[in-house]
Amino acid sequence: MNAIETWRRDTPGCQTKIHFNNAGASLVPEPVLRATLDYLSLEAVTGGYETADLKADAIKGFYTSMARLLNTQPANLSFQSSATSAFAIAVSAIPFNSGDKILIAAEDYISNQIAFLSMQKRFGVELIRANSLPEGGVDVDHMRQLMDKHKPKLVSLTHVPTNTGLIQPVEAVGALCRDRDILYVVDACQSVGQLPLDVNKIHCDFLSGTFRKFLRGPRGTGFLFISDRILRGNFEPLFIDMRGAEWTDANEYERRPDGRRFEEWEMPYPLIVGCATAADYAMTVGLETIRDRNAALGNFVRNKITGMGLRLLDRGHKLSSIITVQIPGKESSFILNNLRKRNINTSIAQHSSAILDFDAKGVTWALRISPHYYNTEEEVDTLIQALKEVV
Repeated sequence: MNAIETWRRDTPGCQTKIHFNNAGASLVPEPVLRATLDYLSLEAVTGGYETADLKADAIKGFYTSMARLLNTQPANLSFQSSATSAFAIAVSAIPFNSGDKILIAAEDYISNQIAFLSMQKRFGVELIRANSLPEGGVDVDHMRQLMDKHKPKLVSLTHVPTNTGLIQPVEAVGALCRDRDILYVVDACQSVGQLPLDVNKIHCDFLSGTFRKFLRGPRGTGFLFISDRILRGNFEPLFIDMRGAEWTDANEYERRPDGRRFEEWEMPYPLIVGCATAADYAMTVGLETIRDRNAALGNFVRNKITGMGLRLLDRGHKLSSIITVQIPGKESSFILNNLRKRNINTSIAQHSSAILDFDAKGVTWALRISPHYYNTEEEVDTLIQALKEVV
């Protein structure tokens, strides 16, 4: 049995679906499903607090597993309920003042854009967007110029935007931030699990992500990496609770020294154990193996789409396992539902989720195809044949 057959055998959903919506939520492998359900079953007959005590080592393993995945230490990690909550709690720890500058890219994730616009209205910070290159991706030289001109308090960058196959140069931008002592947060929601990540090479202060996408973990889960300089500095979440701090006197508290400073007390322990298993599973497959397999599948899909005469919307020097396609003359729901009737899962990127990017490309929506390493070339051929029939 070859590797692809093993991965597919581990994935119950492969028996009934052709799943090209891994940028939305991947099919969960059997070991992740089993770890989550086994914990929940034990909790049902033992009690929640009691099970947490019994499974303390498995829960602690979450931090060890994620540290291996990101090349950091367990103390630098926190569990979060989603990538968005992870991103928000990180930004909440930064003491912004009116007039402070935040530098981002036009392709940054919709929720991050909205959050910064909200902060602009509420706190008087100024949001600045760097230019994109004609061939796609943020203009790193323009970012450098804007850093030197505006001295931003924070630089934020989405590693792989949700609406395009682009891979942003997070390491190059991180080096600029490091040299200028600028705080740097990276949204790795779409890159973790499909690309190797090394927070030391990225030079980020925070890195947020989810498990439900390319990490193939359960929904309602995320994580946050917090750098040593943040943990050693005077940074804490806006609404720190008794998980992140100890109440030491009537008017005093002492925050935790590690990344769990950024957690809340209530935790979904069955999901946490499932997430640890998902991280271990990805490491067993191999992040370089996943990257290379996904790159091959992505190129295979793009070549097939080009052969159909449809317009690929992805731009950038490096492309990920997210492929976006314009299909003129059709409603997005018509395409999506007709593919689902054929047991083919894809998704739609709407204009509202990528206003700047889609305006520049002149489209109102795009079909998003996101293969993962367990998909096959035969499944791609089935998708292409279905698109020919639907289009």
